[in-house]
Amino acid sequence: MYNCVENTDFRGKSCSVCGIGISNYPLIDFLLSRGASVVARDRKSEAELSCAAALRSRGVELRCGEDYLDDIEEDYIFRAPGIRYDVPGFVRAVERGSILTSEMQLFFELCPCRIIGITGSDGKTTTTTLISKILEAAGYRVFVGGNIGRPLLPELGNMTENDYAVVELSSFQLHTMTLSPDIAVVTNISPNHLNYHKGMEEYIAAKENIFTHMRPGGRLVLNAENDYTRDMANRAADGTDLLFFGKGGDICERDGYITSGGKRILRCSDILLPGHHNIENYMAAVGALRGIVDADAVHTVAVTFTGVEHRCELVGERNGIKYYNSSIDSSPTRTLAALGNFAPRSIVLICGGYDKHIPFEPLAAPICDRVRAAVMTGATGEEIYKTVETEAERRRGLGETVPELYLCPDFDEAVRKAASVAHCGDVVLLSPACASFDAFPNFEVRGRRFKALVADIIGN
Repeated sequence: MYNCVENTDFRGKSCSVCGIGISNYPLIDFLLSRGASVVARDRKSEAELSCAAALRSRGVELRCGEDYLDDIEEDYIFRAPGIRYDVPGFVRAVERGSILTSEMQLFFELCPCRIIGITGSDGKTTTTTLISKILEAAGYRVFVGGNIGRPLLPELGNMTENDYAVVELSSFQLHTMTLSPDIAVVTNISPNHLNYHKGMEEYIAAKENIFTHMRPGGRLVLNAENDYTRDMANRAADGTDLLFFGKGGDICERDGYITSGGKRILRCSDILLPGHHNIENYMAAVGALRGIVDADAVHTVAVTFTGVEHRCELVGERNGIKYYNSSIDSSPTRTLAALGNFAPRSIVLICGGYDKHIPFEPLAAPICDRVRAAVMTGATGEEIYKTVETEAERRRGLGETVPELYLCPDFDEAVRKAASVAHCGDVVLLSPACASFDAFPNFEVRGRRFKALVADIIGN
């Protein structure tokens, strides 16, 4: 049986928490407080787990190492988002009667307030942040979590039915969910995480879980300009309040304004965040909050919010060269959006990283069109270099100008190379088009390393 927690009194119950991370450590606290006996499992060795001694001191049993998922016999199994639900250890345990669930599933079952869930391939974090800030500007109390923010289970005691939980949800988290939020937003869909999912069909199906189990009267907000999300409307449940944003949608850009149902909500020029993709993020937020907040709350955020760390973040300038950190850009589509924020032929791009088995061909022509120089790095650096070089070679044959291309496998070397080839008036842009896991534990650490290197380069 999957994902069914019959009650929250875990006295006399055994729980296996698989993957000890940001969300699951507070989960262990929660389960212990509800009377459960807990086995914590992790692929790392016990010596590599900084929390091992603290867990043992509280009576938590540890199973560590490569065989950490063998012989699971606990009543409940809580899997970390990055562990697939169908690994053999889980399958065998479920066949024996264990219940497989997750921290996020448990939060949805217990949350006393309204939940707004946001997913998509790109734009999730900014849209989640916009929704939360607009709600706060309207006077609501908001709890932000999921893929960003803090773990939400410890906040349950502070929540009331008048509050909002705004939750960014990845395909990993959604994969086995059997509950949907009250309001669901899908920003867009493009190929992503194909190293984890078995193909695009499974990836899309995971994303669709954000609305598959929606109760009648729930709201679904979809991107009208994305083929995948338009098609999702065909599978929305009867009684769903379905809204589209973008060209031809209920919320769209018209005469320089974001409009909702024909009513002007926000002048686009008032938005401090650069790029058309951020207008789309605001449209998604407006759709999610239609009938909940007024235009003044949206405007308050638009004229004050300058962005989220690691998302086209200006981190320094010297000799007329500006340095931007967009380490969050873990897919080609996100990098394409980032390139659109700057003048053509003024960009020195740093890209490459962990291989998620995503095709890089969509990057080739835009890099050749807009970038003056590109430095490829990380595990995918050589693949991106060859892909762009193929397009550049074609254009050389036509007598066209093409960007300078460099291959620097080491990240630090790549940043210094980009700085050395930049000219006055250029921007050095870290927009990897890849995840960070080849060299860094997450995109935040990668972004902070970039900022430290830039500080050294410009002498701050």
